[in-house]
Amino acid sequence: MSLEALRENEAFISTVMHASQLALKTHREEKLTMLRNVIANAALGQSPEEAIENMFLGFIDSLSDLHIRILRVFQAPQAPANMSMGGLSHVLELNLPELKNRRELYDQLWKDLYSRGLVNTDGLHMTMSGTGLSQKRTTGLGDDFLKFITGPGNVT
Repeated sequence: MSLEALRENEAFISTVMHASQLALKTHREEKLTMLRNVIANAALGQSPEEAIENMFLGFIDSLSDLHIRILRVFQAPQAPANMSMGGLSHVLELNLPELKNRRELYDQLWKDLYSRGLVNTDGLHMTMSGTGLSQKRTTGLGDDFLKFITGPGNVT
């Protein structure tokens, strides 16, 4: 889309204004990068419908960088090859070692993701097979959100 066309595109202008307001509320580079990616995707016509876009912008505002990192881990989880059984908490602690032994924190972060419909499993502590531990846990909405906050042409 040309610059002239973007200047006339009210939906794009609304996205830029909303993202700009959120950018003024944070110093976190990760969130600023997400907001730049949102604007780039909007400029390319790759935004979801307005209601979903507004919901996703709200997620950027309310979720922490750690929420997003957890969501990305469970889009393509890497379970230990030698683990025949365990809980998703093991996968989480393996992939994000700074959360090791911080169950109260990561349980709350997970609940936040689940309540927003971004992951499909309500808890991290049920025992499952090694194969189950490696299965994708993000929902379609979670995948769409990660795509929305990732730069055009980048993989989530």
